[in-house]
Order: sequence, then structure tokens, then C-alpha cells
Amino acid sequence: MNDDLSLNMPYVWMICLVAACGGLLFGYDWVVIGGAKPFYEAYFHITDPATSGWAMSSALVGCILGALVSGSLSDRFGRKLPLIMAAVAFTLSAVGTGLATHFDWFVFWRIVGGVGIGLASALAPVYIAEISPAAKRGRFVAVNQLTIVIGVLAAQLINLLIADPVASAATQAEIQQSWNGQIGWRYMFGAEGIPALLFLLLMFVVPESPRWLAKANRYAQAEKVLNRIGSSGYAKQTLAAIRHSLGSENQNVAFSALLAPKVRPIMVIGIVLAVFQQWCGINVIFNYAQEIFASAGFDINDTLKSIVATGLINLIFTLLALPLVDRIGRRRLMQYGAAGLTVIYMLIGMAYTFGVMGLPVLVLVLVAIAIYAITLAPVTWVLLSEIFPNRVRGKAMAIGTLALWIACFVLTYTFPLLNVALGAAGSFFLYGAICLAGFGFIQWKVPETKGITLEALEEQLSQTAQERKALETLG
Repeated sequence: MNDDLSLNMPYVWMICLVAACGGLLFGYDWVVIGGAKPFYEAYFHITDPATSGWAMSSALVGCILGALVSGSLSDRFGRKLPLIMAAVAFTLSAVGTGLATHFDWFVFWRIVGGVGIGLASALAPVYIAEISPAAKRGRFVAVNQLTIVIGVLAAQLINLLIADPVASAATQAEIQQSWNGQIGWRYMFGAEGIPALLFLLLMFVVPESPRWLAKANRYAQAEKVLNRIGSSGYAKQTLAAIRHSLGSENQNVAFSALLAPKVRPIMVIGIVLAVFQQWCGINVIFNYAQEIFASAGFDINDTLKSIVATGLINLIFTLLALPLVDRIGRRRLMQYGAAGLTVIYMLIGMAYTFGVMGLPVLVLVLVAIAIYAITLAPVTWVLLSEIFPNRVRGKAMAIGTLALWIACFVLTYTFPLLNVALGAAGSFFLYGAICLAGFGFIQWKVPETKGITLEALEEQLSQTAQERKALETLG
């Protein structure tokens, strides 16, 4: 069957772009705090590393909560309703954070936004993967990463446009009394409310995932959605494959099913990849860009411009990644990313060690972001969305995403402490060692998944898991 002839590609694109709006809000909410940091810290009189780390990482508590409940919510209510809930959380967080007058309320609304991130990051890739045709699934899921990057760049540009450059060069006490310190940072957070409200409205026009509908024994509705995605032949063939993969399972799958011999090795791969995407260290550059560039000799105004440069590079190389995910393959791109970041982090660490500051550090940081954007950033989400079996995908993706956000919390919270204990050079050497270990894991454990239907992939991975267990038994 020729997918291009039998599929309604404009409709598929519309569905995927709407779902990927969750990624845009994820990117904006995640990065806006980096540019606002010197201003809200002055407003709330934050001076110690622990409080600074808590302000930066508090949203991750929400991310963990959102990811934790995403599996149960998506299994019970489908993929669509939890994404609507994520849109509501983003909207409330934007308004609440922008209006906060006390640090505790600031943290509370950041946690609410984090719940939105946790839900969207777990479910948007799954929803897109379950809608997309096999031959183009990698590209469509990678679009979610593209919208994350667009959200990141939007936050960086808005921060730059809002910030008053004269006040930015002032002391912390002067910043606290300035427009930036009183009002500007509020606009930075509040601007998220516009795309959040748009995402909320658009989610009402997209269908439920046909694979979830089939899992809930709503086969007529599943076929109706598949008929809108493609021809009647495509709908019947796809629905038959889905029914075969589900077998006698119903929609209520216990978390213990994730420990089954066929599923457990796949869960290990998913969790390790999720943790590795965070512990490779790139999010430190986005969240602590001010400290990194300041230690390289940049003032606040130059730092804001450098942060925008990181966002532009991130966007350009994510666009380049879209066709490569399905052309080169997931496994090879992951290998390239782990190896490339290992080398770049070692060079950054050496630059700090030998006092090579300014432009060389900026160039190395931009190269690191380019490598990440074209490899680990999109491919991790693609793999997580497709490697888990249909019947447990919601809960499995929830656990994978939960592991990702716990790893991210550890990374974000500990960086100020690591930076004090090890210095910038030692921190980057540590991240380089983690990337080297990640390369080894990908080399030996991660399968190639491009161009395979979700149902065929499930069968292949289950067979691989059984063969591995048989070998271990013989050994």
C-alpha cells in the first residue's frame, strides 16, 4: 500500500501540528525563566545558591507530577483530554506567575506550569506517533521537538525584547527597583498565556487517538478516525494490525505489566535513554546560560544576545534533523550525538581550565547545541513514543517521561552546587564522561526502529527480549 496515495496528509499534518503546540508551550515555559532570572531574583531578594536552584527547578516538581499521572489519565480518558488539561495548566501558570508578589506563589505557579509540561511531554509524542503513518512517523514526532525549539527561541526573543538593556547593566539593588525588576519579568512569564489559550481551543478540533480508541474497545470510532486519516483500505489494514497487537487486553493495564519479561528490557532502554537525554547536560546551558556566559566574560546584555544565538542554532539544526530521523535512522543519530557531545564538552572543560574565555566558549556552546538539536533532542522523543507496546504505551511512556523529569530535576538543582564544588571546567568534564557512557549504551542496547509500524515494532522488540532471556538462561 502506498501511504502517500492513501493518506490524507494535510489532515495528518493539522493533527500533529496542533498536538505539537504542547511542545511549543513546553519549550517556552522551560526556558523563559533563564532570561527572567536576574530580574525575579532581584525582586524576591534571592542571593543563595540553594534558593536560586529551587526557583529554577521548582517547575520540575510539576513535571514529575504531570508525568506520573499521565499514564493513568491517558489509559482511562485517552490522549486528548490530558492534553487539554495541560493547556489549562499552561494558561493558569502564565497568568499566576506573572502576577505573583510572593516567592511561594511564584514557585506554586511554576509547579502548575510544570504539570502542564509533564503531561504534554509524555502525551504529545505518543499521540502524534499513534496518528502518523510508519514511513513518516519519525518526522512527525520530531515536529514536536521542532515546536519545543520554537518555544525556546520565542522565550529567548521575548526576554530580549522586554528587558531594558540599561537596567540590565545595573547592580542587583538597582535592578530590583527598575522596570525589569518590577514589571518586565512578569511580562516574560505572562506572554505564554496567549499561545496556551490558542492550544486549549485547537485541542477541541482534533480527534482521539485511534489506537487508544481500539484499546478501549471502541473499534467503530477508531475506524472512523482512520478513515479520515487515509483510505478505507488503509483504515481496515491498520485497525486489523492494532487489534492483533492488542490481543485480548482491555484498556485497564496494571503498572505490573511493565515488569513482564517481554516488556521489562524495553522499559530499561526507554528509561536509560530518557535519563541520558537530560544528563548529557545540554539543558544546563539553557537554564544557566547567564552563569555560563558570565564565567566566560560576558555581561548581562551580551549574555541575553548570546542566549538568543543558542536558540537560533537550536532551531536551524532541529529543522535539519526532521528528514534525517527517517533517512539516517534513530540509532545512528543517537550515536553521533553522544560521541559529538563527549568531544565538545571535553573542549569546553579545557577552555575553562586554561582560561580561554569569550568567543571560543560561545562557539563551542553553539556547536554542542547544534549536535544535540540534530541528534539526541528529537530522536529520544521519537524512540520513547514508538518502542513501547500498544497495550502498555500510556503507562510506559509515563514512566519514561517521569524518569526524564526526575533526571532533569537532579541536573538542574545540582548544577549550582556542582559549579561551586567542581567549577565550570569540572562540571563539563563530568557531562562529557556521562555522554561517553551513553554512547556505549546506545551501541550495545538500542535497536533501529525507522520505517516499521508500531505493531510490527512491538513484535520485533518482544521477540528480541525473549531471545535475550533465553541466552541469559543458557548462560
